[in-house]
Formats: sequence, structure tokens, C-alpha cells
Amino acid sequence: MSKPLVLYTAATPNGHKVSILLEELKAAYGNIDYDVEKINLSANIQKEPWFIAMNPNGRIPVLIDRSNTTAAHPNGFPVFESAAILLYLVQKYDKEGKFKFESGSNEESQMLQWIFFAHGGVGPMQGQSHHFRHYAPEDVPYGKKRYGDEVVRLYGVLDIGLQGRDYLVGPGAGKLSVADVNVMTWVRFHKHAGVETLDAFPNLKAWLDRLLERDTVKAGIAVP
Repeated sequence: MSKPLVLYTAATPNGHKVSILLEELKAAYGNIDYDVEKINLSANIQKEPWFIAMNPNGRIPVLIDRSNTTAAHPNGFPVFESAAILLYLVQKYDKEGKFKFESGSNEESQMLQWIFFAHGGVGPMQGQSHHFRHYAPEDVPYGKKRYGDEVVRLYGVLDIGLQGRDYLVGPGAGKLSVADVNVMTWVRFHKHAGVETLDAFPNLKAWLDRLLERDTVKAGIAVP
């Protein structure tokens, strides 16, 4: 029997952030479950017409909510862009606000600020660092240095944001929210971006270690 949600994904930072949140929601509420469709990126499956119909950008992840059908989407409502998927999931399925904050609150604004920071900064810059270090067809020292230096700078921003805190947003030491989930999957791959150790960022290092200890995070990283 089909589950209410289906995630089209691959083992990437953007894919893992969605599967981690789904595992957190499943553990928190018990009545949320999802199917997984693994996309072979090297075969360019994500560029095929059936996939483009779900996401015109031809990228993973894509979430289909089979419980949300319309005349335009009789098989379920599609959501693309990883941060948008996180926000959709907490808006629709996090009824008790375990991973989000009250609508219109300062905390919600702060959560969105960190999501936009990561989505516009950490992800794209670290993705370029990965490319020039591991996938570029020729050695481009400028590209390696440019994006490697920017990753280090952005990690410094996160380290400042985490000073005296367990999580990025929330009263006191904060609480786990989609602000954390949205960026931790990138920081997890810091060595791939040329940052061998997080020792220069003690707050960030402690935060990442704390998240990686969660069973839900381990389960999400194992998808697909």
C-alpha cells in the first residue's frame, strides 16, 4: 500500500536534509511515513520528462504528497527545492510545532533567516567547492581557493550564531528546528569541501556532533 508521501532523492546533502526531517516527524508523531524512490543522478534520470513534470529544474529532491490532490495534481502535490520541502512538511505535518516556531514570531523570522542564509550561501558555495576539488575536468586553483575560503567564512558565521547555544534558533540554548536540519547535511561533508577539521569552529563542531548522535539523523542519512 502506498504511503502518504513519496520522496524522490539521492544520497546528497540536499536529499538527506529532507529524509532526516521525515524521520524526525515519523519519530515525533508516529503517523507519518513515506516511500522512497532513488534517483540515479549519473544516468540523468532527473532530466527525463516525467521528472521535469514534477520539478522543472530537474534536480532532487522532490516530494509528492499523495494526500494533497487537486485537479492539476491528481496523483499528489509536488514540492521541489529542499528548503521549500522542509517548510512544507512542518507547515502541513508538524501540528505541535516541534520543529518550527509560532507563525509571525521573532523565532520564526530567525528560523527563516538561517534557512535563507544556508540555502543561498552554504549550499551553493560548498557545492562549488566540492565541484572544483573533486569533479572539475581540469585543475582550477582559483576555483578551489575561492570557494574553499568562502566555505570557511560561512562556517565562521554559523559558529558565531551557535555561541552559547545548542541549536540555531529558540529561547535559551534553542531547540532543534528546520533551521538546523537545513544546513547540517552540508556541514557534515566539510572534509569534502577541503575543511579537514572543525576545530577552528568549536560551537559548530559540538552542534554537528550533537545532531549526528540522533537516531533519526542516522536513519535519514541512510536514505536512500
